This record gives sequence, C-alpha cells and structure tokens, in this order.
Amino acid sequence: MRKNILLAWGLLIALCAHAADYGKFYENLPCTVKQVEPVVIPDNQVSIADCGAVGDGITLCTEAFVKAISKVSKQGGGRVVVPEGVWLTGPIMLKDNIELHLERNAIVCFAPDKRLYLDKDASASRVYPCIRASKRKNIAITGQGILDGGGQLWRPVKRSKVSDVEWKQYNELGGQVNEKGDLWYPWQMKNGYPDIADNAQKQESMRNDLIRLTDCTNVLIEGVTIQNSPRFHLHPCYCTNVIIDGVTVRSEWNVQNGDGIDLSDCQQALIVRSTVSVGDDGICMKSGKPSKSHAVAGCSDIVIEDNTVNHAHGGFVLGSETAAGMRRIVVRHNSFSGTDVGLRFKSSMDRGGKTEQLFISDIMMNDISGEAISFQCDYVNKHAGQSGEMPVYTAEQRRWAPLFQDIHISRVVCHGCKTGIKAAGIEGLDCVKDITIEDCSIIYNKVEKDIDSNTAQLTLKNVRLTK
Repeated sequence: MRKNILLAWGLLIALCAHAADYGKFYENLPCTVKQVEPVVIPDNQVSIADCGAVGDGITLCTEAFVKAISKVSKQGGGRVVVPEGVWLTGPIMLKDNIELHLERNAIVCFAPDKRLYLDKDASASRVYPCIRASKRKNIAITGQGILDGGGQLWRPVKRSKVSDVEWKQYNELGGQVNEKGDLWYPWQMKNGYPDIADNAQKQESMRNDLIRLTDCTNVLIEGVTIQNSPRFHLHPCYCTNVIIDGVTVRSEWNVQNGDGIDLSDCQQALIVRSTVSVGDDGICMKSGKPSKSHAVAGCSDIVIEDNTVNHAHGGFVLGSETAAGMRRIVVRHNSFSGTDVGLRFKSSMDRGGKTEQLFISDIMMNDISGEAISFQCDYVNKHAGQSGEMPVYTAEQRRWAPLFQDIHISRVVCHGCKTGIKAAGIEGLDCVKDITIEDCSIIYNKVEKDIDSNTAQLTLKNVRLTK
C-alpha cells in the first residue's frame, strides 16, 4: 500500500514539473491564450521486439507494431517501445492512450511497397499516412529515434532543382520523365514494387503525410526526428491540446510539398524547442472552411517559441488556407536562417479568412533569399506540372477572400534578404489592414519596401531598412 502511494506521489510530482515547464511559455503574453495541459499516458510498456519485430532493416514488422499496440491497448494504454535497430514497416495506426516511443538509435523505415498504404475505402483520394490516428485521445510519439517516410519513392522531382548528377541518379532508378523533360515521377521504378495507379500523375496525387492526426485530443510529439516524408511531415488536423516539443523535422531543400510542421484547424497548441529544415513551409498554420464533420474550426490559442527554421519556403507561415480564421497566436523568440521568406502570410480567393490577435516578436533572421516579411493575397496552389495561370473565381469563391488584419510584428532583426517588406491585397477589397510593424532592423540587398498602398495598409514605426 505504502509503495503504491509513493508511486502515485512520484507520478503527480513528475506531471506537475512537466506542466510547470510548459507554463513558462505562457508568461507575459500579449493576449490571453489558453494553455496546453499535460498528456498523460498509463504506466504500461510493451516492446515491439517481444511481439515478433526484427530490427534488421529487412524483415517487415507491420504486424508486430499492430500486436504491440493492441496488447498495450488491452491493458488500458501505455508505451509501445521501439528499441535500437532498423525497423521496416507499413503504416502504423495509433489508438487511445498510446505512446509510440523510439529509443536512441532506433530507426523506423516505412516500406517502399506502395500497396501497403492503400486505403480500405476505395473512394479515398490518398493513401494512408505512415503514422495516423483519427478521433483518438491521449496519444504520443516520443524518444530520440528517427522516423523515415521513404518519400523519395513517392515525390516528383523538378529538373530545375537538381544537379546533372542527381538527375542522372533519379533516372537510373527508373521512373518517368514528362514530355517537356523538366519533371521526373517515381513511376515504373526498377525496385520491383508495382505502381498503385493508372498513371504517374494520379499516383503522385495519392501521396500522403508522414504523421497525420485527425480529430484527436491531447497529443504529444516530443524529441523524435521526422524526415523524408512523401508529403507533409507532421500534420495535426482538427486537434485540440497539441504539444510539439524538441522535435527535428528535415528533408532535402528541393522536396516537393515537403512542409515541416503544419497545424490545420488546431486549437490550444504549443510548438517549442524544435528544429525544421525542409523543402516547403517550415512552421505553418492552415485553416479550411468550417465543416460539420469536424468539431474544430480555425487555428486558435497557439504559442510558437524557441524554434529554429533553416531551409524552408517560409520560417513562420499563415496559409494558404485561412478560411475558418486564425485567432490568438503568439510567435516569439524564434530564429530563421536560410529560408526563402521569413514571416510569410499567403492566401487567395476561396481560401481566405480573418486573422485576429496575432502577435509576432523577437524573430532573428539571416540569409533570407526573398522577403523578410511578406503579405500575399493572390497565392496559387498548384501541383507539380500544373500551369501557373490565375483561376477565375465565382461570386461564392470571392466570399472567401483573405482578411489579414490585427497582426502585430515587433523586434524583428534580419541580416540579409532580397526585399525588406512586401505586401499587396486585392483591388476593391480591404484585405490587408491594421498591420503594425515596429522596432525592427532589416538589412536588404535589392528592394527596401514593395507595398501596394492602394490595397495594403501597414503602419511602420521605428523600422530601420538598410541596404
């Protein structure tokens, strides 16, 4: 009895310490933000090695993951341990109260056979993510190991983004090059695994995220390295109470649609102490149109602090989907080094929504190839191989115009960018307004400001722009 009481006290103390640690990120906030709560996982443990998995990089361990998750789930939940080794597997589905824990030197490689990822629902437009969960509570992915999505067997490659040597290497794998000769698809590969669609373009559109969690409550992603995704790397959607702490997200700089950390319509979230270097947006907030099938709409009550983004299309990004709105988001004490854009706000007709109480401060940047700060309302999202022509929007689509407003940016230091500040709205619409930028220092090498004063209203105070 005494032993049980001591264990309970120990658990309570550990949880309180964890909560207090996250509490520091909510001190001195410029607006009221709902704080995240600790994710509690039951104290049970099962190793995949005890369920038949072999970490030799050859043996397919999908069934061992299923058995381990099922075994610990029957105990009420707990930790599924992935020990040191190279573990080959198909897609993994998490259940309530499950923590997938990768020990140091554990590498989970997702298998190259695309058939393993086919959705049982024949009408599904995409395959299963490498790791997924839907309508679950208390789920975690933790540890010091690596999750590798094997994305090179899914993604198209643009000729303009690789060297002659790399282009030759891709062609030696098999695959298909389009008629123009500027795009390679992993179609009819020489690895012996069959394709799962009628043509290269259709198969390309089926690729999915490495980690996609949908309609989940109480999510913890901590410590792990997430790399080489077929599409987005870490993608919680319609989730509540999400903690992303100390993760490393990485891919090659030229990876198509390789977003790092994307929160889509998530509420009450914390992203801290993480490092991102990817082929598309770094840390990104997205919000689609409200849906009756999802309880959560819009992004709200989010703190993003003490993160580093290296290569990415944008360090911190809003959009391009912002339809259900962005509210009470604080981004502070982050560094962006080598991104295309520093702070990027992008949307367009039929994708836009309202922003409220966004506070961005103490952002340190260098080596930004484009704009330090950018507002864009005519963004066109297109798949590889599509033309860049602007679509024609209906009246209903125009109703979902962007509304970037109530955004406050301060204490940004940028050493090196092409353009300091760029902003444009939409003619005839009040799309970019009530934007304050103050106490900033930006060194640019080409354009100081490119602000369309007819469509974008920005207030600059004590902003030093130096060529």
